[in-house]
Amino acid sequence: MLLIAGLGNPGAKYAGNRHNIGFRAVEAIAKRYGFSPWRKKFQGEIAEGEIPLPDGARVKALLIKPQTFMNNSGAAVSEAARFHKLSPGDVVVFYDEIDLAPGRFRMKTGGGAAGHNGIRSIAASALGPDFRRARMGVGHPGHADLVHGYVLSDFHKADADWVAKLVDACAEALPLLAAGEDDKYQAEVMRLAPAEKRNPRTPNSEQGAG
Repeated sequence: MLLIAGLGNPGAKYAGNRHNIGFRAVEAIAKRYGFSPWRKKFQGEIAEGEIPLPDGARVKALLIKPQTFMNNSGAAVSEAARFHKLSPGDVVVFYDEIDLAPGRFRMKTGGGAAGHNGIRSIAASALGPDFRRARMGVGHPGHADLVHGYVLSDFHKADADWVAKLVDACAEALPLLAAGEDDKYQAEVMRLAPAEKRNPRTPNSEQGAG
């Protein structure tokens, strides 16, 4: 079984924030694979279903959107993982990554939090740091003092196209992730939603970053 978490903040006022792109990823996954309706459990909202594997088999999956606010994401994720007796390798977390250019995507396992409070909270929980991370690039505002306001502000209208393509690609390529093929999953997401590899701190008017 897989536990797939999307990070964000609960409530309508945060729905369009860069910080909430993780919520959008798991919502797209739930829609694409016909998961159950969202319901409250584990200090979050969950949906249950199955993901087809490339070989035709299927794997059970639980999607979760923590409702604890970003800084306490670990409470919800670790509670769900503990209940289902999952190891860190069974847990994948989708979240916004300011150190990747808008639209870029990278998978990694373990490591530091790089200043992301949701990732820091999960790593500090009973689950530990060695979970799988789906890093969705949103770009960097250019200075550390601007990061808080940047991630808690909405995507610009000019961002809508690449955001939708990245979210959809994360859902479409998911069978590779479910099969444990993280490198292939990363490559397929980028094939489906190509984005320019550039300095995440460089503004781009076409993408509306910053």
